[in-house]
Amino acid sequence: MRLAKIVLAGAAALTISSSAALISSAALAQQPLTGVVTEVDRINRMVAIQPTQGGTVGANTAGAAEEFKVPAGLSLDTVHAGDKVTYSVSETGGTRTITKLQQQ
Repeated sequence: MRLAKIVLAGAAALTISSSAALISSAALAQQPLTGVVTEVDRINRMVAIQPTQGGTVGANTAGAAEEFKVPAGLSLDTVHAGDKVTYSVSETGGTRTITKLQQQ
């Protein structure tokens, strides 16, 4: 009986620590990203953003621009190619969607 209680307590502790790791990784995924808008397609509600490289290693090399769907709740009227932006992205069913878009 005592051994069973010890095993159950250990399993509960392991479950709690794994849940905390999942929550912290989800929080990291929601951190804002930065980049430069390369294209705005207002008709199809798409925006292409070239992500900003972090750090100093490879800072002069730019990555390829990524295209994102923009939901109807976000305005594209003030965003133009060449603007530096901060943005957040979510992905559902293979479609990457901007959840937050703000000029710097």
